[in-house]
Amino acid sequence: MKVFKFGGASVKDAESVKNVALVLESQGFEKCLLVVSAMGKTTNALEKVVHFYFNKENYQAEIQAIKSQHIHIAEGLFQAKHPVFSEISLFFDDVESFLRRNKSPNYNFVYDQVVSCGEMISSKILSEYLNFLQFDNQWLDARDYIKTDNTYREGTIDWEKTKNNIDTLDKNSCFVTQGFIGSEENSFTVTLGREGSDYSAAVFAYCTNAESMTIWKDVPGVMTGDPRKFDQVQLLSNISYEEAIEMAYYGASVIHPKTLQPLKQKNIPFYVKSFVEPNKPGTKIGNSDLNQKEESYILKENQVLFHIDTKDFSFIAEDHMSQIFSLLAEYKIKVSLMQNTAISLALCVEDKYHHIEDFINKLKSNFNIEVNKNVSLFTVRNVKMNTIEQFYKGKTVLLEQIARQTLQMITLP
Repeated sequence: MKVFKFGGASVKDAESVKNVALVLESQGFEKCLLVVSAMGKTTNALEKVVHFYFNKENYQAEIQAIKSQHIHIAEGLFQAKHPVFSEISLFFDDVESFLRRNKSPNYNFVYDQVVSCGEMISSKILSEYLNFLQFDNQWLDARDYIKTDNTYREGTIDWEKTKNNIDTLDKNSCFVTQGFIGSEENSFTVTLGREGSDYSAAVFAYCTNAESMTIWKDVPGVMTGDPRKFDQVQLLSNISYEEAIEMAYYGASVIHPKTLQPLKQKNIPFYVKSFVEPNKPGTKIGNSDLNQKEESYILKENQVLFHIDTKDFSFIAEDHMSQIFSLLAEYKIKVSLMQNTAISLALCVEDKYHHIEDFINKLKSNFNIEVNKNVSLFTVRNVKMNTIEQFYKGKTVLLEQIARQTLQMITLP
């Protein structure tokens, strides 16, 4: 079985959905499982619904606007009386019904029940359209297969239950399912983290012992840098799992950080290819003598830099580190870089859930804290030491670190 993942840009409108069918025609539509993201910017729009709901604003109007967009896409694919229109309406009716009945004040729980609607609808539309074209497939609800704990918005997968569920699939058939979502023991939806559809595809690939996994993007493959931010970048045709994991960890947006480990464990080849030019080779990630180690550039923006030291200027000891990192875990604040001296600790972090102020308030009774917000973390992988000075030009560097041919610097924007 092959696993294909199509992101939001590849199904953003009717013409894009039609192009997915052309991609599948070029690749061969047999013994495959498709994992689909929400269409275009639907996830952002559904996040707005949740925001309006908790602020007691008119979230119903926003739901109707999103519904109209999906109806419009379906009208470009199906005749007026096709059952898919009723399916779309039912999904949105379920969202409104949930919000009317909900009593939980847990933002993350409500978020997962609402935002997951995007993947459900996009996968249903794609599945129905492919069946209409005689690309026979079965639509799957990923929540029946991927089982997690109840950490809403960052679910941890129960691999044993998930593997047992996915083992029931007929590996000789074709399926369309959702990325980004699973469910906990009470069958409530749990999302796997923003941009988690790649991870979903890797879970299905791992559990089906897939012969390969391919994610389809609007770029030619993995580049040595984001072409929107860096000049003279080039395509990496072959890289190792380890190099891809490092790039994802440092912030390369083309690959979700959790995606690589399940594939590496079973040595499943992983391709990143363009849905605009599907017959071009793209990037192959796996074990190969052809693997490259080119100088690569990664920029993570909207970071926060902390300098933390004890109020009595004592050493930053193990008990201090334990307290600080326990709070980071509690508030789900991700550390992008750390550096410590005898009396201070520097942390560059990503505040995805907007808990920085809570973190500061908990620490400031015992520590002095200096904060720089909206800084950037610039990483150069496989840096050429003889030309390293070029990366400092024109930058205000707040912190730098060099380790194992990786240069990192925190700069003002």
